[in-house]
Amino acid sequence: MFRLKTLVPAAAIAISAFARGEEAPLSRYDRFTVEPAETSIYIGSVSLTMPAFVREGGFFSATYAARVFPFFFYNEKGRIWIDYSEESLRQLEQGETVSFTGHARNDSGEERRIEGRAQPVDASSGKIKVRIFVSKHIELIFNTTYRLAPK
Repeated sequence: MFRLKTLVPAAAIAISAFARGEEAPLSRYDRFTVEPAETSIYIGSVSLTMPAFVREGGFFSATYAARVFPFFFYNEKGRIWIDYSEESLRQLEQGETVSFTGHARNDSGEERRIEGRAQPVDASSGKIKVRIFVSKHIELIFNTTYRLAPK
């Protein structure tokens, strides 16, 4: 009888929290990794590598390195920021495809506009498409995968 008296209020609290729409914390989305990606250019290729992205407020950030083959003098390094709201993270958590925007700044101070789309495959990984606008007429498109990184 004692168990039933303690179980019923605990169940009632859990059900009322669910009914109010209280959501689980988004801390599992604090870090994610993106696999290195490569795209073709006219007579060469561009490879893009990034360490783990870290969530800081309403955006994720990481450093990047772009290698241009055979035009090594176009190689660059810098920092990339992706804007993400909690609503977008909730959509991703529910398995929905989410679009995002952001920007990058290379070590020389040049800005790059970024657009992309993340499409979950399962609870911890998915596909990601990133468009980097190098100039008014040059757009690089990278298709790769992402994986949530444990803390």
